[in-house]
Amino acid sequence: MTVEIWSDVVCPFCYIGKRRFEEALHQFDQKENVEIVWRSFQLDPDAAPAPGTSLNQYLAQRKGVSEEEAKRMNAYVTTTAAAAGLEFQLEKAIIGNTFTAHRLLHLAKEHNVQNEVKEALLKAYFTEGKNINDQTALTEAATAAGISAEAVTAALASEQFTQDVHEDQLRAQQIGVRGVPFFVFNNKYAVSGAQATAVFADVLQKVWEEEQPVTVLAADNAACAVDDSNC
Repeated sequence: MTVEIWSDVVCPFCYIGKRRFEEALHQFDQKENVEIVWRSFQLDPDAAPAPGTSLNQYLAQRKGVSEEEAKRMNAYVTTTAAAAGLEFQLEKAIIGNTFTAHRLLHLAKEHNVQNEVKEALLKAYFTEGKNINDQTALTEAATAAGISAEAVTAALASEQFTQDVHEDQLRAQQIGVRGVPFFVFNNKYAVSGAQATAVFADVLQKVWEEEQPVTVLAADNAACAVDDSNC
């Protein structure tokens, strides 16, 4: 089974959804037969570095709400994240563009450590207050997963994986993704949002069962075969 997940590395519910899905996957008997592929999605493609701007201020500007309302929104996601075992420190968050981080995730996919780098980037942004638009932070996330610093530098200094990010985002438009996280199972079944662990567990089981070949549970001797002269 292949599960493709569209998400952004500055999306709080993408991190929460990741944790809930992982919990469901841990409970799934066929987890060894599940491949996870992270797809690129930018919530704010035009985001630019904003030194001195807090996440509350950025969110208020982007959503057109008061800073107090933005503060309440961030408090809610922090509480929700804590219930999933995540420690959000949003007062440390550094505003920036995520395009380069998505390019790095495609490099990580080539090295079979995409999930590890995805986790590192999410933690860097939501907990550690690192600038994930900065090559130093990106290199740290990649090298911790076993990718050489030289490979990271070479990839990010070029246009490598730029087209891959664009293709992910184009496909998201084509299949009607309006928000993230967005999960696609076997290119056929979709789940939108950071659903409860039980929902993910149910979907995993149902998709697995529906995609398996028919299994004969009982055979009847009284049957006609194609080459049976008695039928």
